Amino acid sequence: MSSIIEDVASMSEWVAKALESSGYRADFSIESLAEIDRFIDDNSINGVANPNGMLVDGLGKKLFALGAYVGETLRRRHGGVWEADDSDPRGEINATLVLPGGGQVWPVQRVINRFKRGDEESIRVYGLMVGNSQNS
Repeated sequence: MSSIIEDVASMSEWVAKALESSGYRADFSIESLAEIDRFIDDNSINGVANPNGMLVDGLGKKLFALGAYVGETLRRRHGGVWEADDSDPRGEINATLVLPGGGQVWPVQRVINRFKRGDEESIRVYGLMVGNSQNS
């Protein structure tokens, strides 16, 4: 059985390939985080997966993979290390990216909130905010 941190690495690569094959830019650039917003908007409404969309099956796995992608994008841009507790039943949701300055972000939680709450939890804005906090 793999660890959550191993799953973050493999799932972020898996979802990047899936997004690219569906016409979304998923190159681990900060700019590509807007594509996560677009993907969620294209495949859900008000926290419910569209019946014919790509989130209808395996929602939890896909939201984790999207969160892993967001976190890996931030890690590749700003550095940092993942922390996760494999014994925590909510370990995937609570996976934490610890940034070089000591700040912490929870990308999987942010993606879940984006799915549930919509634009107010923008992934693009989240990526920019993390970047600004790292540069100050």
